[in-house]
Amino acid sequence: MRVAVTGTDERLVERLRADGFEVLAVPLIRIEEIDGPGIEPQRYDWILVTSRNAVEPLLRRLQGLPGRIASIGPGTAEALRAHGIEPTLVAERSTQEGLVDELPKPPGRVLHAAAEDARDVLVRELGAELVPLYRTVELEVSSFPDADLVVLASASAARALAALRRDLACVSIGPVTSAEARDAGLEVVVEAESHDLDGLVAGVKLAASHASSSPS
Repeated sequence: MRVAVTGTDERLVERLRADGFEVLAVPLIRIEEIDGPGIEPQRYDWILVTSRNAVEPLLRRLQGLPGRIASIGPGTAEALRAHGIEPTLVAERSTQEGLVDELPKPPGRVLHAAAEDARDVLVRELGAELVPLYRTVELEVSSFPDADLVVLASASAARALAALRRDLACVSIGPVTSAEARDAGLEVVVEAESHDLDGLVAGVKLAASHASSSPS
């Protein structure tokens, strides 16, 4: 089975190949870090990190040890732990809405560490200060290979794939990406149960098993 991976995480390519899939690495996005001033963590009661891509830029700009950090989900929590930081809270529902529901009330002063085009739920609901740490750039690709499945790990990748007008079955990392994909006319056959690397691998295996058991 041919699986196209559209994101930037090489670990996913390696995991899927180890599981016997023919993997096509076809990045549809790239991540650009945004320069900015240092961040003083003591000014905030909570730092909310809503993407694993925000972790390293955040740590480079922090001027001191962070206090309470909340992660949007297991993938971002994993990235924080890789740098020796244990999140105080990991949202069970891996969306900004999940963080709003699960943070103590009132949360105090909140920093939202994210992409420059991040959804504004935390800003609206918690009065969070958004600090853009990176931008996701959609790549212009003239063609896309035939694949049995396409893995979408971000809403940006979903938009970029939709622009290519390809009718391909997709595995999505989570509800925000799934919604973006479906709104753009893509078919999401499986949404990962856990919104991280393990969830994506399991989602691809589930989609592959469904495809193999379907009548031709």
